[in-house]
Amino acid sequence: MLAAALGAALTFGAPAALAGTDPVSPSAPAAKAVAPAAAPTSQSATWVAGTRAYLVITAPGDTSAVRSAVAANGGTVFQSYDAIGVIVAHSASGSFATTMRGVGGVQQVGATRTSDVPADAYNPALPANPAQSTTPAGEPVRADMTQIKADQAWAVTTGSASVKVGILDTGVDDQHQDLAPNFNAADSASCAYGKPDTRTGAWRDVGTHGTHVAGTVAAAKNGKGVIGVAPGVKISSVRIAEPGSSLFFAENTVCGFMWAGDHGFKVTNNSYYTDPWQFNCPDNADQAAIIEGVKRAQEYAQGKGSLQVAAAGNSNIDLANKKTDTESPNDSTPVTRTITNACLDIPTELPGVVTVSAMGTTAKASYSNYGLNVIDVTAPGGDATGIYSTQPGGKYGTMSGTSMASPHVAGVAALLASANPGITPAQIRDKLATQANDVACPSDSRCTGTTAKNGFFGEGQVDALKAVGGSTPPAGKYFENQADFAIADNATVESPITVSGVTGNAPATLKVGVDVKHTYIGDLKVDLIAPDGTVYTVHNRSGGSADNIAQTYTVNASSEVANGTWKLRVNDNAGGDTGKIDAWNLTF
Repeated sequence: MLAAALGAALTFGAPAALAGTDPVSPSAPAAKAVAPAAAPTSQSATWVAGTRAYLVITAPGDTSAVRSAVAANGGTVFQSYDAIGVIVAHSASGSFATTMRGVGGVQQVGATRTSDVPADAYNPALPANPAQSTTPAGEPVRADMTQIKADQAWAVTTGSASVKVGILDTGVDDQHQDLAPNFNAADSASCAYGKPDTRTGAWRDVGTHGTHVAGTVAAAKNGKGVIGVAPGVKISSVRIAEPGSSLFFAENTVCGFMWAGDHGFKVTNNSYYTDPWQFNCPDNADQAAIIEGVKRAQEYAQGKGSLQVAAAGNSNIDLANKKTDTESPNDSTPVTRTITNACLDIPTELPGVVTVSAMGTTAKASYSNYGLNVIDVTAPGGDATGIYSTQPGGKYGTMSGTSMASPHVAGVAALLASANPGITPAQIRDKLATQANDVACPSDSRCTGTTAKNGFFGEGQVDALKAVGGSTPPAGKYFENQADFAIADNATVESPITVSGVTGNAPATLKVGVDVKHTYIGDLKVDLIAPDGTVYTVHNRSGGSADNIAQTYTVNASSEVANGTWKLRVNDNAGGDTGKIDAWNLTF
């Protein structure tokens, strides 16, 4: 939609482990500027130079003995996740890890960084809450959305508000005009430094990346800016990036996954790798502990019903044939080291995680990592042109990267969960693969495999329309009213659509898409009113205490002249619950 000047900026992990690039200013006018209780901590009151963070791995359950050993050997317990046997410890002692590895009951110990823990960890500053700008009305459907048939899926459903998607990233601007309608503050937090911070605003963006990702997943369908893949679902921000560095250390990722599992996230998006190592190698004691700690947390979240979707990375390397790493550690001085396929990019290469490569329009994006039997699916990530989405402060901008591809897949996963209540993470993962549209290898010797499954595109490009049960685009002309109409108690409201340019009568399969936000749909009677006044009831006080109507109905309106003013009438029949007609549409 908007051109981006990319090129050298498309590097994975520069300056941090984000799988995306810096935003590019748009050419359009820019907008103005419940968990098991964590074990008690023995957090130090003050920071000292030389403080490092460690994951201490023990048997899940009662970690009290190992926590006591941490304190007895020159460390403090910053946070403990007893359910998975992972303790986040701090120590300024250079012998801490070696000593703790000799303690009974300790399975692994690993330093999570090669730099000091920031002093901010002990008294974190809240991110800025930027002033919000507004954007002129208008919400054109972007090319990336049509590429995965999201626009066609919306005619069936925009997703369920009962589905929660966690944005594990640099944070999210919850005040943004396109994100606020779908933002879930109650399940948002900061996990920077490895322990949850639930203060209001702790989840906000310390960069721009997370807000951009959030918009691709679920920007509201509200007539402004952009529309996300699943604009009817709820998003929560779990900020795992630390301010200043924007690095995502292992303890932060562990915290994020534990939070996701305990707060009912059906899907999480992970557009980063776990710093400071682009690849963690099991023959290194520190990195082995990082692998184990993050793996346990991912498995915990998955066991609680959460599917993790992750970006493959932007180094244009074959993840199935690893040889060197030149970018690690990225919190101090990177060195060139020889690696093997046993060394893992986490979380994207952990079992159960959906690994996403990036496409341009038809080809692999130039920067995208690849690898046969590593890449699961692909999605638009922007190449010569980027992906246009939300930016903090009510703004919009363009970014490219597998960071931008991954949230497209997370959005499709959210639509799958909306259409299939009770679906498991493994089932969503399978459906993403089986519903994906095959993309054949180009004439490029690096791409191995078959058309059905190869190293560039995995099982293929995700398909949002198939995710919601559709297989073909809705036929005929499409008309929509996105204006809000308030639904008061014991009152009736009507929203009009004027149809023109349609020959003859309406079809026997007139599609009526209804998006009503209301906290007790059993109060509501919903009718389609034809231009001549004929009433077609599509919803009659069913659904009890369920929230919202997001459904497409089929009406036999073949006796009605198509052209004219149609109305959606909503009648509230009880007190105590109100709402609005958010949008509705007709497809002839």
